[in-house]
Amino acid sequence: MNNVRGLCVLDVDGTLIEEEVIDLLGKEADCEEEVVLLTSQAMKGELDFETSLRKRVSLLKGLSIDVFDKIHHKLHFSKNATQFVKVLQENQIEVGLVSGGFTDVVKKLANDLGIRLFTANQLEIRDGYLTGNIKGPVISKEVKESTLLKWADELEVPIDRTIAIGDGANDLAMLKRAGIGIGFCAKEIVKEEIPLKIEDRDLTKVLNLIDFL
Repeated sequence: MNNVRGLCVLDVDGTLIEEEVIDLLGKEADCEEEVVLLTSQAMKGELDFETSLRKRVSLLKGLSIDVFDKIHHKLHFSKNATQFVKVLQENQIEVGLVSGGFTDVVKKLANDLGIRLFTANQLEIRDGYLTGNIKGPVISKEVKESTLLKWADELEVPIDRTIAIGDGANDLAMLKRAGIGIGFCAKEIVKEEIPLKIEDRDLTKVLNLIDFL
């Protein structure tokens, strides 16, 4: 018998963690300023996410894959993230990560927290170096929404027992579709459209907004 009582899907960059990974990668590739600007425009909804992402990834061409271990050690979980995930899991609420970032980083973060469900963009690698291209489909706002629905279906969780948490324009579709959509330290475009908001970077504050815990 399925004992999963709910599903919580989190965005990663700026939500689960404090940093934007691609901005850190941009710093490693000596193009931080350009990457940060493109990230900001995408998160505010001023630039199409996929266009922005492909531009940013192209600037990373030539980086060694060793950079992912280096970046992983520089990341900081949002306050009480570990405790938040633990409380959900203890209450039979499955946690999933859906990220416009990269599998090479998100997989490590998921492992750190004991999370088995995650999806992110796959960077193309050749001979141990980034080619500047993305392999497969981009994790767009539509893909984030469809991933929420797919996981809920697989876990036999009704949509009203799903939670989505995110901060940027790329999260809006899943925030609107979930039973409980929460803007977490969100950009203005999200604040305008999502009524439930957490302004303090403490994930345990989200627990007060979940009515089926």
